[in-house]
Amino acid sequence: MQLILNFIHWNVSPEIFHIGSLSVRWYGLLFAVGFLVGYNIGERMFKFDGTDLKWLESLFIYLLVSTVIGARLGHVLFYGWDYYSQHPAEIIKVWHGGLASHGGAIGIFIALIIWSRKVSKRSVLWVLDRVVVPTALVAAMIRFGNLMNSEIYGIQTNMPWGFIFERNGETVAKHPTQIYESLSYLVTFGLLMFLYFKTNLRKKEGFIVGLFFVMVFLSRFLIEFIKEDQEAFEAGMALNMGQILSIPFVLGGLFLIFRALKKPDVNYPAAKK
Repeated sequence: MQLILNFIHWNVSPEIFHIGSLSVRWYGLLFAVGFLVGYNIGERMFKFDGTDLKWLESLFIYLLVSTVIGARLGHVLFYGWDYYSQHPAEIIKVWHGGLASHGGAIGIFIALIIWSRKVSKRSVLWVLDRVVVPTALVAAMIRFGNLMNSEIYGIQTNMPWGFIFERNGETVAKHPTQIYESLSYLVTFGLLMFLYFKTNLRKKEGFIVGLFFVMVFLSRFLIEFIKEDQEAFEAGMALNMGQILSIPFVLGGLFLIFRALKKPDVNYPAAKK
């Protein structure tokens, strides 16, 4: 990477190192580190609530599996079905990249419904209010992984912070939309951490997850306007697939916020250990 003519020439290898056919990539490392850090944050939250940490252990497994499966299937179905329907063996090759945040969100939601019924016996909103806090940080790290892969970037720009993604053969500067999204998710993470630990809004069941949906998917919706199309079928569309899929999450988030503010605080007894 070097700074020339006010633009950033980006030619970073997505691989950290490889041994034979096995390679360790920045994307996978950041994804894994995000989950480990997220687990530590969840542990702090559960201790703060007086919740049995055994719940966290099972929750972590549910989240890990549902995130990978949901995000991968979201990419396959929403963005690349024409290709994957002809090459089904490629679907399982997650290490090649291709995860959709909307699919991940849907997968997580389904998994948390199951977890709430089988483990916590509490409203799914209770666990969602807690899961989304570290999720915002994980999302930020994943987007930084996209930067290391030189993927999911924006349209041409004259801004001095534009990136020339040389590894992809680009010769003009493009918006580093991965960084824009990562920063917006970090802001979301910081705000949610503050609200959870420093206010009583965590007792307004659904408020924190609602705010998460609004902040994450509204920023995603807006940034998509300066992002290159991910698939050929998006060419000429007034709104691309990422924006279309973001709208229900934003509306749902607004509904959860207003619903939570109208309802009394929810105080669950401490989980038995």
